[in-house]
Amino acid sequence: MDRKRERSAGEREAARVTGVTGEQAAERGAGGGSTRDSGASRDSGVSRRRGPKLEDAILDAAWDVLVEHGYHGFTYEAVAARAGTSRPVLYRRWPQRDDLLLATLAKFWQPIAVPDTGSLRDDAIGFLRNADADRAGMITLMSVQLVGYFRDTGTSLGELRDTLLAPGQATAFEMIVARAVERGELPDVPRSSRVVNLPLDLLRHDMFMTMRAVPDESIVEIVDEVWLPLLGVPGVPSASS
Repeated sequence: MDRKRERSAGEREAARVTGVTGEQAAERGAGGGSTRDSGASRDSGVSRRRGPKLEDAILDAAWDVLVEHGYHGFTYEAVAARAGTSRPVLYRRWPQRDDLLLATLAKFWQPIAVPDTGSLRDDAIGFLRNADADRAGMITLMSVQLVGYFRDTGTSLGELRDTLLAPGQATAFEMIVARAVERGELPDVPRSSRVVNLPLDLLRHDMFMTMRAVPDESIVEIVDEVWLPLLGVPGVPSASS
């Protein structure tokens, strides 16, 4: 009896220190490991990453799935498998598949740098060059891999783009024109949104038609031969071009 009491007291002390009861220790010894569900081992690598790091890993995996398999292959199962996690982990953060899609696109749809050179023409050409470098691949992806999304939701690329932009944010060319007005390069008069944003619309058109980056000479033509004349400014080449 004294030995049993000593053993029980020792087990209680061990449980207090380690947090493991005698029964749990016995189960682990018999089972060769933890008695947690089988999914835990599959998620062990990802579960160590929490918060933003975990979400970044999942969104990176989601992007890879979208690029490789398109919208209809963009499933919770495929993304979870690529990220090395489980579907419930995704469901908790993005209850609907399109929530996960928009979060993925938002991560990779980064703002394009807007130059501030002190020249209307140089700002416009510089921005189109940045857009050409940053968006050519994205535009091609979205026009091909998201066809199913646009068909299922009845939306367009323009509507998706507006969803990804911050509400009320001025467009790049609205900023460029506003700066030119402040510098006195342009008169402060009303201008239609279509005219102001025309250069980027034309660039996108060329991207869609060719499914590749737009040549630099075409960018210069858009600004010098189309946009600046519409604004009443001659497209005189500068040293920076």
